[in-house]
Amino acid sequence: MRRPIAAREFAVTPTPAPVARRSWLSAALFALLVAALNVGLWAWANQPVNAPGWQGSIHGFAYSAFQRYQSPLNDTYPSGDEIRGDLALLSKYSHRIRTYSSLQTPQIPRLARDYGLDVMAGAWLDRRRENNERELDALIAQARRYPNITRVIVGNEVLLRQDMSPHALMAYLDRARAAIRQPVSTAEPWHIWEKYPELADHVDFITVHLLPYWEGIPRKDAVGMVLMRYQQLQRLFPGKPIVVGEVGWPSNGDRYKYAEPSPANQALFLRQWFNVAKARGIDYYVMEAFDQPWKESLGEGRVGAYWGMFGADRQLKFPLTGPVIEDPDWPWKALSASLLALLPMLAFAYAFRRFRPVGRLFFLSLVQLAAGLVVWAITVPFAFYLDPFDWAMLVILFPAQLAILAILLINGFEFTEVLWRRGWMRQFGLRAPAPAAQQPFVSVHLACYNEPPEMVIATLDSLAALDYAHFEVVVIDNNTRDEAIWRPVEAHCRALGPQFRFFHLEPWPGFKAGALNFGLKETDPRAEVVAVVDADYVVRPDWLARLTGYFDDPKVAVVQSPQAHRDFEHNTFRRMTAWEFDGFFRIGMHHRNERNAIIQHGTMTMVRRSALEGTGGWSEWTICEDAELGLRLMHAGYDTVYVDEVMGRGLTPADFTAYKSQRYRWAFGAMQIFKARWGWMIRRGPLSPGQRFHFLTGWFSWFADALHLVFTLMALAWTALMLGLPQYFSLPMKLFLIPVLGFFVAKAVFGIVLYRARVPCSWRDTLMAAVASMGLSHAIARGIWWGLAKKQGEFVRTAKSRRLRGRPSAFASVREELLMVLALGAGIAGMAYAYGGTYLEGKLWITILAAQAIPYLSALVGATVAHRSGEAAG
Repeated sequence: MRRPIAAREFAVTPTPAPVARRSWLSAALFALLVAALNVGLWAWANQPVNAPGWQGSIHGFAYSAFQRYQSPLNDTYPSGDEIRGDLALLSKYSHRIRTYSSLQTPQIPRLARDYGLDVMAGAWLDRRRENNERELDALIAQARRYPNITRVIVGNEVLLRQDMSPHALMAYLDRARAAIRQPVSTAEPWHIWEKYPELADHVDFITVHLLPYWEGIPRKDAVGMVLMRYQQLQRLFPGKPIVVGEVGWPSNGDRYKYAEPSPANQALFLRQWFNVAKARGIDYYVMEAFDQPWKESLGEGRVGAYWGMFGADRQLKFPLTGPVIEDPDWPWKALSASLLALLPMLAFAYAFRRFRPVGRLFFLSLVQLAAGLVVWAITVPFAFYLDPFDWAMLVILFPAQLAILAILLINGFEFTEVLWRRGWMRQFGLRAPAPAAQQPFVSVHLACYNEPPEMVIATLDSLAALDYAHFEVVVIDNNTRDEAIWRPVEAHCRALGPQFRFFHLEPWPGFKAGALNFGLKETDPRAEVVAVVDADYVVRPDWLARLTGYFDDPKVAVVQSPQAHRDFEHNTFRRMTAWEFDGFFRIGMHHRNERNAIIQHGTMTMVRRSALEGTGGWSEWTICEDAELGLRLMHAGYDTVYVDEVMGRGLTPADFTAYKSQRYRWAFGAMQIFKARWGWMIRRGPLSPGQRFHFLTGWFSWFADALHLVFTLMALAWTALMLGLPQYFSLPMKLFLIPVLGFFVAKAVFGIVLYRARVPCSWRDTLMAAVASMGLSHAIARGIWWGLAKKQGEFVRTAKSRRLRGRPSAFASVREELLMVLALGAGIAGMAYAYGGTYLEGKLWITILAAQAIPYLSALVGATVAHRSGEAAG
């Protein structure tokens, strides 16, 4: 009688009620601890900063009246009621305002009079002469009409923009001074006054813009810089009154050199400035009263919209007294992140209480981090003034951000289980050989196409040496046209005796699956188990004897042992690929085996014949018929067994072309399965939650490669736009860049740590395996996208040896990767030239471009190593 599988290999012991209560309590403590740490981190990042308060009147505001969705660029202007609301608000903080144009909102002086506000009225001058005349005439008329216009400004940064010559500006100034009684000036930055000191002879007072942000000064040194420039002008124009026409700091936007916009920096600068200006008797106007979102289109970049002391919603951005906090809304954001993560953390901490405490804390921290990033991603857009195009881009990118977080959590789960499990729940070893009379009959199927006969013969010889009583070998050669290749195999099968049967099929449809289905029809009726082996494998004599015992359990349909390789030790390319393959079978297969969700492979696998035939045989519609069969058998309710014992060794792909082709085929076939079996993975059914999880998420790392290609192309396009049109396209904020870099680093760390823990190879082999793996990224990405787009794929044989008359160049197989490296290199060089090390965001962007180049560089390295290894072997 056949012995059933030991109970410990499948059974899950029920948890007694008192133990369950303690487990729930422990899980709750873990979850609450991590949630509390999350709140603590938010509090630490938003520690209050003490700054001098301000309770007096502000000297004045630079005032543009445009509301949130208004702009002079599209001729949408504020109404009288909207202006009245603004002036009523400003009158609570100051008694003076400054305007820039006499034509755009001419009602301001009249309405300001009702609120006791004095106006320093402006006329906008630029290259349009007729418009300049109208602006000046309107300014003169208003100054004569409204006594609350106490000063006038003719032109704003006209010389800075080079809209006219100094002499032309002086002529406008002289006309204004002759026409009105109020003091007249023009507004320019300090260096323009130094460059054209003669301008002072045509004004009644100096109006200077002192904006330390545009000089790249750190916020802590900004007030000192303003005072220094102010004093320079005092020395240059002794006795001339000086008015600081614009002084301020932006609350958001792009870093400029060492100047970083933020709400806290704006608050600290202005509150410090108010006190210093009062102590020194400096006349000034804050730049500016209200945020003006339309100014993002003026070439100032994102920062142009965020100079207001009030937001576009007319709310004060920061308190004028008390501590300053970077993000005043942090408590509810922290609480939201903790609540979002709490239930998933609680469920994980309980379900995986068998993990060591450090492992549970680690993964709960990842869950909490992901929740925090989701809250941040949802809330951060509301800190900006986004147009419909921006929102459309966010709608597109937000799912991508969620996908990145999902991949991080999936990889983190594998990392946690592999490192911090207390033991594998489903671990299978070699079985003691059953007596010959009790051994099931096994039909070994070997499908081959255009394989070197000596390689296939070596496999047949190893099968002939099997220490097993009841087996046959069915060799199916399909579509090999050259008789010189398949005839020697046929002859060798004949020589090995009646146990070995050879079939040559030409033409024959269905690729490998078609050949295996033919073999299934020719299988000996006595066979209970079908074993499949690739044409390059040399198997151990005890392969069948030590594993067929698992089929004693009628629920077991698949027994899989790992793919392993031989003859790679002295060939650098074969060695790096051998260890790259080994990682999945040492790490990923164990992780999946815990939930009876292994990937069945087309070699070193055994299948219960009745299950194989009962579920329809091998699927010929996919080029990954092995993985599809395993999923189908699980869906039919069968169990799978993974025995991590090397029972046979094959050859690695012959060169980088074959290596890429094989992984492309796997990715393409995975997408065929994904599309065809999607319903199985998302709906409740025969598949367990763990099986659905692994088959739904197991390809996420390959989806990451597909997204990497898209993001790289987008990054290249954005880099080109930043270099070509810097006035319209600016560096992304560091808040968006740091999480992306964190994802790159986390994936690299997870992979290397797991390899060192599970794969018995040296550090050099680990790094070379990482290079080999990353070098496949582009091939996988192409396989994913083509697999999603196309229905049919072509099964391309993976060459295990090459017989070439002439060797192609090293980069013949990686032309697309080479183009990507050149493009990314050009982008990095261009960014370094244009931005250098000035901006943190620039450094981060260059780092991201370099990180994006790593997979393509790895492909070049892999191709070069393969080329040189081939030459050495030749």
